[in-house]
Amino acid sequence: MLELFHEIVSSLKNNKLRTALTGFAVSWGIFLLIALLGAGNGLMNSFMGNMAEYISQSITVEGWRTSKPYAGYKEGRDIQLDQKDLTYTQDPRWQGTIENVSLATAWTSTTFSLDGRTVAGSVRGVMPDYMEQEKIRMAHGRFLNPDDLRESRKAIVVSSAQAKELLPKNPEKLVGKWINAGNIAFRVVGIYSTDESNMTRLCPIPYSTYKGIYDPTDKIETISFTVNGPQTLEEHRAFEKTYTGGIKSRHHIAPDDNRGLWVNNGYTDNLEMHKASKMIRIALWILGMLTLVSGIVGVSNIMLITVKERTHEFGIRKAIGAKPGAILKLIIAESISITAVFGYVGMFMGMVACQVMDKTVAQDVVNIGGEEIRMLVNPNVGLDVALEATLLLIVAGTLAGVIPAWKAARVKPIEALRAE
Repeated sequence: MLELFHEIVSSLKNNKLRTALTGFAVSWGIFLLIALLGAGNGLMNSFMGNMAEYISQSITVEGWRTSKPYAGYKEGRDIQLDQKDLTYTQDPRWQGTIENVSLATAWTSTTFSLDGRTVAGSVRGVMPDYMEQEKIRMAHGRFLNPDDLRESRKAIVVSSAQAKELLPKNPEKLVGKWINAGNIAFRVVGIYSTDESNMTRLCPIPYSTYKGIYDPTDKIETISFTVNGPQTLEEHRAFEKTYTGGIKSRHHIAPDDNRGLWVNNGYTDNLEMHKASKMIRIALWILGMLTLVSGIVGVSNIMLITVKERTHEFGIRKAIGAKPGAILKLIIAESISITAVFGYVGMFMGMVACQVMDKTVAQDVVNIGGEEIRMLVNPNVGLDVALEATLLLIVAGTLAGVIPAWKAARVKPIEALRAE
């Protein structure tokens, strides 16, 4: 074994340029694979994290405008949900499936004022679950609670942009103060974060309060709820079709009219997002593996050249008694040595590159719509993945050296000795 090791080292030393070129191809292949996977993971982590702030784990239904005539009704009808749709949603048939039903009204434009300062906005009647459904982030105070809803309190949540207009020096102290919405006074219970460039924002008030002041009818703008039961994308779509079918039937909307009833299904959006994420990861692996293949091809080509250059040497070895198995073992061992050593060098450099990305590029943020978003989040590759990729390269490099080794082992001594 020691003798074999010395032969490999001697061969690599005698062919430094060839060894360096082969090693570079191997290292570069594994380096690009790991760096590419790291950057891809960072991009996907950023994408998943940012989308998670916008995709709600609930289903929201709202009446829209029909696009097809149906049952004697013309197209272009405005569909308005009402109390009967809420009764349908809370029907015992959906018991155990539909949970946490929440309602929201339309919005009413108004002007908010405090001590001579004014700012435009709109009020909308909502329920406490609205904060989670709309991914509202509170900056100060609290959101509406069940007591506000039950007691029809004149409580309101304003945006941070509106708070700065009404109380420029200390906007956070607006919490607890009474402001006027037109000629109606509301007490500010919380301030939510917004893009400062947008001064017109919806201000949630309790659903019961809105109904008592602005709209005493049974009209409902949106119905939202969570779903328990369906797991797969197909199951969620089947549930959505069954549920909306009942509402469409009551409002005389064509079953295939997708505009008469607007449905925002956070569950299917989330599943679709994960499906897209999985496809992108697969694509990254394919690109990385193709890069790795170039390194493997390089090893194979170099090993073929090596065999051709050393044909005379192999002839001498055979002439003095070396068996074909010994020649085969020598070439394969040399192939393994090159791919293993330089493969781990490439793996190490790839892991270092991921750490550099994490400390540099991943710290940069871009401002999109007033939100600061990191383009890369944790752009790293697990050590297990890196080791598996490197081992795959070593195995592939070994196989790449088999054919040249097999040719070297089969050469006849007399032919090998004639070779230049």
